[in-house]
Amino acid sequence: MELLYTLFHFIVAIAILVSFHEFGHFWVARQCGVKVLRFSVGFGKIIWSYQKTPDSTEYALSSIPLGGYVKMVDEREGEVKKEDLAFAFNRQPLISRVAIVAAGPIFNLILAVILYWVILIMGETGMRPIIGEVEQNTIAYNAGFVKGEEIISVNEKITPTWSEAMGVLFSTAMSGEEEINVVTKTTDGTEQSHRLKIPADEAIDPDVLYQRLGLKLQAIELKPIIGKVLENTAASDANLQPGDLIISADNIVITQWMQWVEYVQQRPNIAIKLRVSREDVHIPLTITPRAFEADDKIIGKIGAGVYINENLLDSLQVHYSLPVGAAFIGGLQKTYDNAFMTLKMMGKMLIGNGSVKNLSGPISIAQYAGQSAEMGLVHFLKFLAIVSVSLGILNLLPVPVLDGGHLMFYAIEAIKGSPVSENIQIIFQQIGIFLLISLMLVAIFVDVERLF
Repeated sequence: MELLYTLFHFIVAIAILVSFHEFGHFWVARQCGVKVLRFSVGFGKIIWSYQKTPDSTEYALSSIPLGGYVKMVDEREGEVKKEDLAFAFNRQPLISRVAIVAAGPIFNLILAVILYWVILIMGETGMRPIIGEVEQNTIAYNAGFVKGEEIISVNEKITPTWSEAMGVLFSTAMSGEEEINVVTKTTDGTEQSHRLKIPADEAIDPDVLYQRLGLKLQAIELKPIIGKVLENTAASDANLQPGDLIISADNIVITQWMQWVEYVQQRPNIAIKLRVSREDVHIPLTITPRAFEADDKIIGKIGAGVYINENLLDSLQVHYSLPVGAAFIGGLQKTYDNAFMTLKMMGKMLIGNGSVKNLSGPISIAQYAGQSAEMGLVHFLKFLAIVSVSLGILNLLPVPVLDGGHLMFYAIEAIKGSPVSENIQIIFQQIGIFLLISLMLVAIFVDVERLF
């Protein structure tokens, strides 16, 4: 079921992103006077189509919902009727052909702006960026961060939530900045300025950077109070009830929920002598955690959840949104930041200073699609925006076969005054196909390596 859920949202994401890309080509082609024979959402066999007249564009839904395509009148792709020659793509002025080809990736960037705009208007609820324990000999420790400080801004960008703060911090570090200014607020309201010094080699791999950074979100310290008991579990068998406060286990005093969780996990199929407080009365119970396999090891579980005080949760969360105008500016800024970071990372990998671990292949993208959808609409829209930026930037690269490759040929045509010969284009397209296949294989290899 989880696989189907992930696959469904992966297909939805790809269909939206690629179809919007192709719509860019379609819309600009129509504006430039090129005759479009078909605009299809999906590939393969057509399962539904609509055509107002035999001479107008056919709108179609095809059987493989992984993108779409636009079929224009073009003498290079087959015989063209005499009356349609003036509307053929290959006969259009250079500026029109450039606009049509560039429209696809540009529309992906426009889509990202729209998505971020909607996200910022809708707003999101996240954890306040309050710092937990700062490990010694880490970048954050050396910069003077202490537990309890709340991050206000990163390089003058306001960061109201933990995910926003980490997102800006990591994108700034990965873009090559070796010194990042972070403003925090202490528990007494005093503002502090910290300068994170990021060694160049640490900015290569996000995993390495995270470990060296040493910043973690403050953990919610929860009392060991039972909030929910599932039926037919060790907890229900032992007569644990919502509201029970666990005082001790095997005569060991329990003060935190995570302490209790760890104690249970270490004792699969082992009876535990409990003492709980129920309506101020101490009650002795015996519970035997059931054995479950997790991460190639056997752990104990009892089938009970923790009680979370809503007031405590509300005090640690913040809802962040912007008015329509400010949200649009924010959408432009986020799209620019992501595009810049994407280009920077591509450049690092090209010259050998970036790790291929930063690549995401189809497996990772599918996993992110499913995970973001499970987290809610805002997270799924964020995922779409990030991938849309990547798709737009990737297609603008001067690699034959991609839109950027065609734009490169048009730039040469503008300089020399005549089109690049078809033989030369074919040779470079074969090189481009080889490069893309190689990149895809590397990305898939990295994906598989992540899985295992």
